[in-house]
Amino acid sequence: MKFFATIPFVLGAALQAVAQVSDAAKAAELVADLKKAPTQVARLNILKNNRDWLFDYNAGVGTVRSAGGNSTLANVANFPALFANGMAMAIGHMAPCGMNSPHTHPRATELLYVVNGEIEAGFIEENGARFVSNTVTQGQGTIFPKGSIHYQVNTGCEPVTFVAALNDEDPGASLIAQRFFGLPPDVVAATLGDVGVKEVVNLATGIPDNFVIGVDRCLQKCNLKRGQQSKNQQQPRVDGNAFPN
Repeated sequence: MKFFATIPFVLGAALQAVAQVSDAAKAAELVADLKKAPTQVARLNILKNNRDWLFDYNAGVGTVRSAGGNSTLANVANFPALFANGMAMAIGHMAPCGMNSPHTHPRATELLYVVNGEIEAGFIEENGARFVSNTVTQGQGTIFPKGSIHYQVNTGCEPVTFVAALNDEDPGASLIAQRFFGLPPDVVAATLGDVGVKEVVNLATGIPDNFVIGVDRCLQKCNLKRGQQSKNQQQPRVDGNAFPN
C-alpha cells in the first residue's frame, strides 16, 4: 500500500518537471523573437498577453533550495519581459543560522533589502580592496558591487527574508568554493600551499550547496546542529579537472 501511495507524488513531480521544461522552451523562443525586434513597441507586441508581464514568485520557477534556505530569481530566462530592461530580482529566505555562501554576480551589482530579522553581510571586491561588512536589519539595505565576492548570514534563530535587485537581466552567479575546488586538484593543492591533492579531493567532495547551515556561533546560540546538506552544485568533472585515480 505504501508503494501505491507514492505513485501520485512521483507522477506529480514528473509532470511538474515536464511543465517546467516546456515553460523554459517557450521562454527561450520569446527571448529569441525579442532579440530580433527593432523597437520597444515591437517587443511589446511580441509580449502581447498581460500575464507576460507578471512573474509569480510563489510558483517555484527559478527557485533554488538547499539546507540553509532558498531563493527565487526572476531573470530573462524565466521572465522574458525583462529583456533589454537591465534588471533582475531575487527573493531569498534563509533558515535560522542559514547562510548564502560566498559567491559573485559576474554581470551585475546587487542591492539587497532585508524584509525581516537581521543578517550579517560582507564583500571583497578585488586585489588590494579592504573587506566590507555590515549588520543589516529589517528595513535596511546594502550593496554588493559587480563581481565582488559576497555572502549573507542569518545570525538569528528565526527565518529571514530578503529582496535582491540586480542591474542586469542575466546577472549570473558563481559559487566561490564550488568553482575554485572544481579546478584541477593539483592546481588547487599548489594554490593552497601545503595542502595535498588527497585533502583537496576530500574538501571538494564535501562542499554543500550555496544555502548552507551557517556559522558555529549561531548554531550554538540557537541550539541547532548542522546535519546533512545537499551537494548538487559541485563542479562536474571532465578530463581536465578529474580526480586522480
